[in-house]
Amino acid sequence: MFRLSLRSILSQLELQREKAKDYRNVVILQILIIAIGLTLSGPLIEDSSSPLSKLIISIFSFFGAVYAFLLWDLLRNFTKSKTLILSTLLVLSMIVLIGILAEFPYYQVLHISDRQSYLLILHSTLFPIELIVIGFAIRDIFSGSFLTPDKLWGAACVFLMVGISFGSLYDLISIAKPGSLGVSLELGLPNYSECVTFSMCVLGGIDHGLEPSRLVRNISAIESVWGVLYGMLIIGKLLGLPRQENPVK
Repeated sequence: MFRLSLRSILSQLELQREKAKDYRNVVILQILIIAIGLTLSGPLIEDSSSPLSKLIISIFSFFGAVYAFLLWDLLRNFTKSKTLILSTLLVLSMIVLIGILAEFPYYQVLHISDRQSYLLILHSTLFPIELIVIGFAIRDIFSGSFLTPDKLWGAACVFLMVGISFGSLYDLISIAKPGSLGVSLELGLPNYSECVTFSMCVLGGIDHGLEPSRLVRNISAIESVWGVLYGMLIIGKLLGLPRQENPVK
């Protein structure tokens, strides 16, 4: 009985370490993606076909492909449903493959005639997956009776993931109705980077200086309230949990 109990404890510790590592990897990549969106969007907006813009698009595409894989890897910690895991991997792989083939700046393998519909389908497929991962991650953070490293990394991961996901939602709205963000930009990475910037400004309580449509403005109000409420819940939850002692000792 003691051996079975010890084996169960060790299994839980290994799962916590694995989740903490996966959360940390996602957070690091999220910071890189947000940094690119906030600091390197200028050349993209000015001229997306310039050599510097092509380099930025290539780097961002690489980070986007890795981010999609890390989201899937993170999802595996939350569910044992092989159907959900395999279908998510298949969908993300198709999104990454089609996106790279169509958006690679130096040579386009796929030439899309209706770019608006193509981007609309791509983002409409990706956004629900982001919501699924966020839902599982929130449930994971608010479960358990001890403060562990995976919960701290998870809290940061969810906060940044929500900012990126709302950026995807604003981009989706802008694709369906161009100009909804309050500025007319080229569809694709230039518009997406501006949407991520707008989303992070909303979460951070910073004046974005844009005049978006009523729909985008209302959704941004929801995002702002979410950010404040999430911070309050996280502080109340995590600070109220006792630290976990090393059960192996």
